[in-house]
Amino acid sequence: MLLRLAYLGVTNAFAMLRLLPMSDRDKNIEILALRHQITVLERQLGQKRARFAPADRAFLAALLHRLPRNVLRKLRLLVRPDTVLRWHRGLVARRHAALSKPKRPGRPHTVRSVRALVLRLAKENPSWGYRRLHGELLILRVTVAASTVWEILKEAGIDPAPERNSSTWTEFLRSQADALLACDFFETVTLSGARMFVLAVIEH
Repeated sequence: MLLRLAYLGVTNAFAMLRLLPMSDRDKNIEILALRHQITVLERQLGQKRARFAPADRAFLAALLHRLPRNVLRKLRLLVRPDTVLRWHRGLVARRHAALSKPKRPGRPHTVRSVRALVLRLAKENPSWGYRRLHGELLILRVTVAASTVWEILKEAGIDPAPERNSSTWTEFLRSQADALLACDFFETVTLSGARMFVLAVIEH
C-alpha cells in the first residue's frame, strides 16, 4: 500500500505541474470532460459500486479532506462526500493506532514500588490472599490487576491463595503488634487531697 501511495503521489505531482501552463478555459473543458466520463461510468455500473484500492482511498482522503463539506458536495465523485470523510477518519485512526502501539509486545513490567508494596502488605498481613491484597491496593489508589498481584506473590515464593479463612487473636496481635496501644483510666489522689483521673496509654 505504501509503495502504491508513493506512486500516486509522484504521478499526481507531475500532473499538477502539467496543469500550471494551462489556461482556465482549458481546465474548465477538461473538468467538464471528466465529469461526463464519470456520468458514463456510473451509467454503466448501474447498481454496482466502483471499487477503490486502499491506496486510492488514502490518496483521495488526503487530497479532499481539507475542502469544506458544502464544496465537497458540489464535486462530481464516484462516491458520496461522507464516504470520503469516513475514509479520512479511518486513515487518521490507523495512524493514531500505529503511533500508540507499544514498542515492546506483551504486558509492561510492574513498577518496583508496586512490587515492594505488595510484598510488604503480604508480609505484614499473612492472613490475606491475593484478592484481599488487590482490594487494599485499589483503596490506596494503586491500579494493578489481580493477576499481577498473583504473579508477584508467586515469584516471591508466597502462596497467593492459602487457606486464610480465619485467623486467631494470637496471629492478629503478632501482625499488628507495632501499631497496638492499650488505654485505661485510673484514679489517684494528690498530696493536697485533690482527686484526679488519669488516662494511661501503653504501646505494645
